[in-house]
Amino acid sequence: MQISFFEEFPTKKNLNKLNLIDFPIKLYLAASSLEEFLKLTKKIDNEQVKEIIYWPILSKREGYWISPFTKRKALQRILGELEGAKVSVMLDLELPTTKNTTLYFTQFLNFLKNKRMIRKFIGNYSKKIYLAEYFPIGYWKRRLLQTMGLHYPDTKVIKMLYHSMLPFSNELFRKELECGYDCLGRDYLAGFGTIAKGIMGWEPILTPGKLKIDLELAKKAGVKEVVIFRLGGLNKKYLKVLKNF
Repeated sequence: MQISFFEEFPTKKNLNKLNLIDFPIKLYLAASSLEEFLKLTKKIDNEQVKEIIYWPILSKREGYWISPFTKRKALQRILGELEGAKVSVMLDLELPTTKNTTLYFTQFLNFLKNKRMIRKFIGNYSKKIYLAEYFPIGYWKRRLLQTMGLHYPDTKVIKMLYHSMLPFSNELFRKELECGYDCLGRDYLAGFGTIAKGIMGWEPILTPGKLKIDLELAKKAGVKEVVIFRLGGLNKKYLKVLKNF
């Protein structure tokens, strides 16, 4: 099973956690522009990092994440600069509820145009694309997310199954993992954590013991890649768990 990491805050301190790793990983790296991402990748010289994926983020005023309610000019900028780019990309598809609720009103008339823009980009982009999505996985839940412009078919999907933030029993967690794999097959990836706080600032932390249980369930469910949020929280206790997978 491939172990990968998100890094939302690519500071020197957080990226130095790569020095702890002695097994192959992928890194989903946040940046506010393609230029910034390329500068960051040049600073990463670690043979264990097999692939670095660009995770575009916006200002909070623009919506921070990608959705049809993101400020249209921001979408045009961030997707437009990727035209002809040769990097793998992850779009974090989330609503701007906790960042800027006024976007629901100012972008309402742009909703369909923004949704088409995102769909066209995903369909036309020549390199690998990953979509980070909310966790609901069943058919009707998936159709609802698709209607809202938060799911696009035939693309690699990272379902954000952050057990520290979601009231899952282990049995329900297992069913979500198995359902995701049955529905999406090899296009299904699972996002685990959180082992460090993110942009919200209040994210509960998953213990090493619970991460071990989650990874065991993912392996049994046939999940091929788990992406852990986030690299900056890595320490020797988590590393000991990860080395067994």
